[in-house]
Amino acid sequence: MRNIFFFIRRHFNFLLFLFLQVMSFYFIVTYSQYHHAVFGRFSNYITGNINTRYTDVQQYFYLRKTNDSLVKANEALYNKLKQDYAIPDTVTREIIDTMRLDSLVQYKKITYLSARVVSNAVTSQSNFIVLSRGRDLGVKEGMGVVDVNNDVVGIVTDVDDKYAVVMSMLHKDSHISGKLEKSGETGTLNWNGEQPNVVTLTGIPKSAKVVKGDKVISSGFSTAFPKGLSIGKVQAIFKETRSNYFSIRIQTAADFHSLQYVYVIDNADREGANNMLEKTKQKH
Repeated sequence: MRNIFFFIRRHFNFLLFLFLQVMSFYFIVTYSQYHHAVFGRFSNYITGNINTRYTDVQQYFYLRKTNDSLVKANEALYNKLKQDYAIPDTVTREIIDTMRLDSLVQYKKITYLSARVVSNAVTSQSNFIVLSRGRDLGVKEGMGVVDVNNDVVGIVTDVDDKYAVVMSMLHKDSHISGKLEKSGETGTLNWNGEQPNVVTLTGIPKSAKVVKGDKVISSGFSTAFPKGLSIGKVQAIFKETRSNYFSIRIQTAADFHSLQYVYVIDNADREGANNMLEKTKQKH
């Protein structure tokens, strides 16, 4: 307390000056309309800037929550896409050569399951992606995986109750069927282990018309992916010397370096089609 009095006594003149300045400023702003308006605009500017900075900081800390909400919203929208529904094949043929349609009711064919990426590799020969969604939430082996833009990413190869492992397109053993959107020729996509986000499309005959920039989409010949999903664009075209096929370099549509959220595709026809294929293989 004694030190406070000493401080006031020592700096009395300066403190009195500050007090008189504040009082003068107060009276000017209070009793002068012009100065009151100027001060109001200035204070609004300062307050607005402070509030903007505060909001930016607050939004930064809520980014993860916002991303989760957007992914959930996208999942709901994807699950309402027209192409994800199909009319069941219930047409039967009778002896009198007439057709009877049992039902035209649509059933849900494709369901998108959102998942967060917890691990992702792009630099090795065998790249896998780990998702924080497993068997408990409907993920099964053999399901296709796309990014938030509906671009092909890979196929689920292993699942436990809480997590799923995806074989990325950037894997030496990945063989996904793709087709040229314009001409319709179908081939197989492989990765040579050199450049991330660049794969090779093989099996396209040299008679096909292929140009740089052509879009490559999923062929629909697999139950993992429906037809028409974006895979990438033609980057370069090479003629194989010992065959009648092209070797086409494809820039992937999905950016494997920045995957944070993906969707697992649940195809209602997948298990039935795979079971029929296995039975056929066993017979032969």
